[in-house]
Amino acid sequence: MAESAALLVDDILPEAPVLQWVLSFPYALRFLFATRPAVMGGVLGIVYRTLATHQFRKAGYTQRSARTGAVTLIQRFGSALNLNIHFHMLLLNGVYTSRHTAKDKPRFQRVKAPDRAELEQLVYTISERTGRYLERQGLLVRDLDNSYLALEPVDETGLEGVLGSSITYRIAVGPQQGRKAFSLQILPPAGSLE
Repeated sequence: MAESAALLVDDILPEAPVLQWVLSFPYALRFLFATRPAVMGGVLGIVYRTLATHQFRKAGYTQRSARTGAVTLIQRFGSALNLNIHFHMLLLNGVYTSRHTAKDKPRFQRVKAPDRAELEQLVYTISERTGRYLERQGLLVRDLDNSYLALEPVDETGLEGVLGSSITYRIAVGPQQGRKAFSLQILPPAGSLE
């Protein structure tokens, strides 16, 4: 992923500062996105509009008076080749504005990277808007205490069962079905923990 980002920043995108945003989702949403790509596209639109609006406001402009841009790579797997849908978004760290007329060359105005409080607010906004979108699609049901996805029961022997097992690092088929997958980890050299 780092090579793709470097290619985009160095050779394709305009010479402007870029921030990389990596957005991961809960297991249930990863499964939903894997089985319903149109829903994933709707959520990607929500993420982009939320981040772009933040950029406009921080620069002191509106969507009508400024422009920004992003490129998003949708990665479908994790380092263990498990199903792990997440977004890698390269977002311009600022906005383009025109001075007076359409003939004027756009000017780039950089904005400061978000601080912790802004990041927390952005995560909250994206979560709330995603929840409302999924409710409108009939995929999320909320009651006073809980929210849950309103999906049909999963056929554990079909593709959905394999996808679900992959998300949770479980063995999908065979006599060991449902058990956690064995994984190797690199241990620090002896004596480095002291």
